[in-house]
Amino acid sequence: MFDFRFPADMPKPQFYAELLQAADALTAGEPDGVANMANIASLLGEALADTNWCGFYRMVDGELVLGPFCGRPACIRIPLGTGVCGTAAQSGATQLVPDVHTFPGHIACDAETRSELVAPVTRDGEVIAVIDLDSPLPARFDTEDQAGIEALATLLASRI
Repeated sequence: MFDFRFPADMPKPQFYAELLQAADALTAGEPDGVANMANIASLLGEALADTNWCGFYRMVDGELVLGPFCGRPACIRIPLGTGVCGTAAQSGATQLVPDVHTFPGHIACDAETRSELVAPVTRDGEVIAVIDLDSPLPARFDTEDQAGIEALATLLASRI
């Protein structure tokens, strides 16, 4: 049984170091990528305060397709270059968006979302998925969150 708890007052660098250790423990040796994404989505949903959606979109036949997540029902398919997730997938660069309402082409799957962090997961130079985090708070995510989620994406690149 896994029971990962993170104190609310933990400094972000320490939080992300421990989150990475938990993700490693959950996915090490498991060859099923969907199972690994499901466990990580659950871990993120439990561990990250002030989020309303945590999960994955997978690259399938040149577009993003909904993967495991925690949150309200979501858009199923996202074309490359569309919205925050599609932009991250097309550019291969993390998107840190303090106010989604100012992001050109933002896709509002949940009207309560105000800020978003999307990190691409790449393997052999190709984007294979994105990790998507949404929050109802403006500017919920910062560069420390970005660094932590990018480290998670690197860990997962060979496990999903």
